Amino acid sequence: MAIVIKEFVQMRRDRITFAMMIGIPFMQMILFGFAINSDPKHLPTAVLSADNSTFSRSIIQAMENSGYFRVVKVVQSEAEAALLIDEGDVQFVLNIPEQFSRKLLRGERPALLLTADATDPAATSNALSAFRSLTESVLARDLEGPLSHLRRPPAPLQSIIHTRFNPEGITQYNIVPGLMGVVLTMTLVIITALAMTRERERGTMENLLSTPVHPIEVMIGKIIPYIIVGYIQMCFIVLAARYLFHVPLAGNLLLLLVVSLLFIAANLGVGLTFSTLARNQLQAVQMAFFFFLPSILLSGFMFPFRGMPPWAQRVGEVLPLTHYLRIVRGILLKGNGIHEITPNMWPMAIFLVVALSIGFKRYRRTLD
Repeated sequence: MAIVIKEFVQMRRDRITFAMMIGIPFMQMILFGFAINSDPKHLPTAVLSADNSTFSRSIIQAMENSGYFRVVKVVQSEAEAALLIDEGDVQFVLNIPEQFSRKLLRGERPALLLTADATDPAATSNALSAFRSLTESVLARDLEGPLSHLRRPPAPLQSIIHTRFNPEGITQYNIVPGLMGVVLTMTLVIITALAMTRERERGTMENLLSTPVHPIEVMIGKIIPYIIVGYIQMCFIVLAARYLFHVPLAGNLLLLLVVSLLFIAANLGVGLTFSTLARNQLQAVQMAFFFFLPSILLSGFMFPFRGMPPWAQRVGEVLPLTHYLRIVRGILLKGNGIHEITPNMWPMAIFLVVALSIGFKRYRRTLD
């Protein structure tokens, strides 16, 4: 009993560890219970319509009523629609061709084209199934009276689905590129936090202070080796993606390497900040895990990002892994260039500045 009491006293004194014991299970319960959804709905959809008829409006309304589609933009050209898909602003584009209603009334079974961003098969599969089923009954209310004969099988229209970037729905095409960001986040944050904390635990920090170097030089000297390690990890993952999992590398790998420096530095900044807060290596690992858990769950790596509630998406937008996953998948699967990935670069840059500012300020205070 004395040992039991002693453990509870020690637990109460170690406030960070006690907070992790309470905080991590609570975070898991909230994220898995409320934020995680494997059946995303209200997915952003653009419409390219060359036939503004009653039938066209009925189809668009039926798609929104299904709960899976949310029309956010009406485009005027194929190029504009393709750009929205490439940048990830929309998940689907509905194309209603010219003379759609005229061909429908003639019984020629005109075709509707739905283009889907299939980089994440889990995000689109249920919506595509709903689209296939609704085209069979969507015009039942409009085809009445003299047009009732068009309601007889086969359906009065055809649904054509074009899944871009991953038409076969291969899961590895989505998971393997995302692993690049997950591995970098996990290893770099933990390693950096441990490296600085280890210096204080072993008493070697005083040796660094006795050398003619400034705090910023110590920080840079600690970070640069792990930047090199991060690039080595990236090269292994890219080679495995290409030759082991046969992921199509459609984009510029040099662009990916350059952009990745921003993401690597952001994670190192987080690790550096944790190292100034932790008293020992155990606390450093706990803090790193506390950051890694929401990163992997709210970034869109394990579960569709658009399936999460708005509050969870706002939290996910703060995390650098969310934007890096979009960049990696965009470059490797879509062949995106600098123009398409820029919207996801500046949030990482802001996160990097904030993380390094906090880490440097806390580090200076620790050294003093």
